[in-house]
Amino acid sequence: MTEDDLAELAIEARDRAYAPYSAYRVGAAMVTEDGEVFVGANVENASYGLSVCAERNAAMRMALDGGKAPRILVVATQSSPPGSPCGSCRQVLLEFADDPRKLKVVAINTAGEKQSWTLAELIPAGFTGKQLG
Repeated sequence: MTEDDLAELAIEARDRAYAPYSAYRVGAAMVTEDGEVFVGANVENASYGLSVCAERNAAMRMALDGGKAPRILVVATQSSPPGSPCGSCRQVLLEFADDPRKLKVVAINTAGEKQSWTLAELIPAGFTGKQLG
């Protein structure tokens, strides 16, 4: 699965997002080291705190299906420049990344703009289960 393939899946997911309050649709597509693909979209709620981001939906699908070692996450947003994952999403991604330096995060938008980072760059010195002993 190429980054371009993931971008197409993320855009398709973005188009299916449930965002009646913010109208800010986000889609995400993630591939693991084993080539498994997991897709998510943001799902809003009238009680905003209960909304779930696209990136977390993709990560939860991966966890529920037994996927491991995410390697590329493509996030499709509407904004310019493309939006990076929020702090909550970064923390959840860190939970499932075997090595945050190996998870590439790519943000794209409808204008063709693209930005990319590693998860380690997005959440340096992140808190993990290692600190819990």
